[in-house]
Amino acid sequence: MRLPTDAEIRALHEKHAPSEEAFDLVHTHCEIVCAIALRLADRAGLDVDAELVRAGSLLHDIGVYLLYDEDGRLDHAGYVRHGILGHELLRGEGLPESLCRFCSHHTGVGISREDVLRQGLPLPPRDYLAGSAEEELVMFADKFHSKTDPPRFVTADAYAVDVRRYGEDKAEVFASMRAVFGVPDLGPLAAAYGHEVV
Repeated sequence: MRLPTDAEIRALHEKHAPSEEAFDLVHTHCEIVCAIALRLADRAGLDVDAELVRAGSLLHDIGVYLLYDEDGRLDHAGYVRHGILGHELLRGEGLPESLCRFCSHHTGVGISREDVLRQGLPLPPRDYLAGSAEEELVMFADKFHSKTDPPRFVTADAYAVDVRRYGEDKAEVFASMRAVFGVPDLGPLAAAYGHEVV
């Protein structure tokens, strides 16, 4: 399987971003998640396909662009849909299913069919759970940076508190991921990007 280069991925972001501001927010976040994922994989000596992790990280949030309206406002209420929108966007660009899945299978610590039905989420009722070590690593790395205004880094302890509001089962999933992947050193990235750590 041929994976797109960083330049090709950047071109896809530029093609679909509705504004320079949206591009800067989403593409920068994807670069940060990529850096976190690859550092975690390297430090833990994980047996993962680093090239797939790279491409998946850089594309995982591309569906966010489809949630902006013509006035540049982001649809926060429908944000949970960004994953399936990104999956469809990448499929439409002819990218392989294994890459499209990074979009639809990275939200939170995974969304189950039961979650969709119980919470009445605006998603087709099925599982959106990590199905490979690569998907799980990108899902985990994504938890350490937020596209809030302004963007910020999130510590493992802060995310552990936040995820508990979705249920003790979600907190346990995050704890088990943390045990496998470890905790990233956010200091150098926070300094490089100028985003605070909370």
